[in-house]
Amino acid sequence: MIINLRNKLKLITFKAVKKMVEVKLIPVIIGIFIAIILGFILNIIIGPWGGTIAYLIATIYAGYRVGGEYMNGALHGALVGVFSGVLFVILAVMSSGVVVMGGMLFGLIVAGIYGAIGGSIGSLISKGT
Repeated sequence: MIINLRNKLKLITFKAVKKMVEVKLIPVIIGIFIAIILGFILNIIIGPWGGTIAYLIATIYAGYRVGGEYMNGALHGALVGVFSGVLFVILAVMSSGVVVMGGMLFGLIVAGIYGAIGGSIGSLISKGT
């Protein structure tokens, strides 16, 4: 794999054998902020399902913003899900002081799967418009 860093945070290119996948960091970073802010707001309003809905909205945004094939959206959505999951875990550990490694790992895997699904949906929506 060849990794090129262009324009500081704008674009990272991974060149595989057959296809090239561009990881655009700006939609990922914006998606992480959407997930965190919307997650706190929706957790207060809706309850436990608020975080899941916030992940889904943020990953759909990332997939929509990136466009392209559904795999490109799935990759960006998974990145948003995992990185915002890591930030939520850090915030939870800082607030409660309890560390459960198995639960954190499971949560990150689930966040990545939700992210891939949401990113795929977002890229399919952008193809239709």
